[in-house]
Amino acid sequence: MRTFVFFGGKGGVGKTTVSSAYAHRCAEAGLETLVVSTDPAHSTADVFDQAFGDDPRPVEGYDSLSAMEIDPDEEVTRHLMDIKRAMGDQVSPGIVNEIDRQIELAHQTPGAHEAALFDRFIDVMRDADEYDRVVFDTSPTGGTLRLLSLPEYLGGWIDRLLEKRAQSVDLFEKAAIGNREPRRSMVGDPIVARLQERKANFEFAGETLREDAAFFLVVNPDELSIRETRRAVGSLEEYGLTVSGLVANRLTPEPEPHEEGRGARFLRNRCATERERLETVRETFDQPLAGVIETRVAEVKGDFLADVAADLDIDVTAPDPRTGGPRS
Repeated sequence: MRTFVFFGGKGGVGKTTVSSAYAHRCAEAGLETLVVSTDPAHSTADVFDQAFGDDPRPVEGYDSLSAMEIDPDEEVTRHLMDIKRAMGDQVSPGIVNEIDRQIELAHQTPGAHEAALFDRFIDVMRDADEYDRVVFDTSPTGGTLRLLSLPEYLGGWIDRLLEKRAQSVDLFEKAAIGNREPRRSMVGDPIVARLQERKANFEFAGETLREDAAFFLVVNPDELSIRETRRAVGSLEEYGLTVSGLVANRLTPEPEPHEEGRGARFLRNRCATERERLETVRETFDQPLAGVIETRVAEVKGDFLADVAADLDIDVTAPDPRTGGPRS
């Protein structure tokens, strides 16, 4: 199994349950494991009955499991303040106030969360050397797809910005008079340096997602969830990202044969419908089912987490750093 494992899917399908259960399984197998929540509606703390923050914290009761919850709003503020400081060093004092105004407007623009989260996301991947497995509990499908598409979209956008910046610097150099030094130079230009750094980050992220990440989608046994999962598989493939498997979650437990009454009849009918939907998933998706999980009688935590982990058929073998394959 690759180092980075992502669990995605429609909102409310149980991504946190499945990602936490898989992280539990990895840690119990002796892998140094980090579970990262990028979902604004964090639930990791509820699963482990422990508060988490922006930096990894050891999970109580485990020897090799840590967790962190990335706050999108905090990341947007940090991201925009970094931009403000960088721009403030490059412009005249007269337009600093205009930059402040634009920064405030940018805070609420579409895509601001994704761009800020992606920077933190890259930090996590770059700093993951101490972990054998990093498990991502992602935001609902739409936000995750926008996040994962950034290397492709913004990489090309930065190339165009670099080209425009080179043209601008060239015009400044040609405007130099006599023996005066050009006012701008590509060598040491801070804006060019920042753009090149951003490009390198996106290239790193794109390569890591393609070469060292596995993607699993959590699906519930209902038509809406199945349709959205199908769209997500197609979108991920468009970005060059392959979905390794699906996890069917929240299936209804079947009543005992001797049970009768209205409740038992409802459960049998519900189970029959869900079995049909599950068969649809098996027959119409290329991806295998990597787990079939029944609904528990209470919140999944403690012993229930171990039970759910046992229902997952996802490899926990750490990759061999020399070959990228499983360790022998």
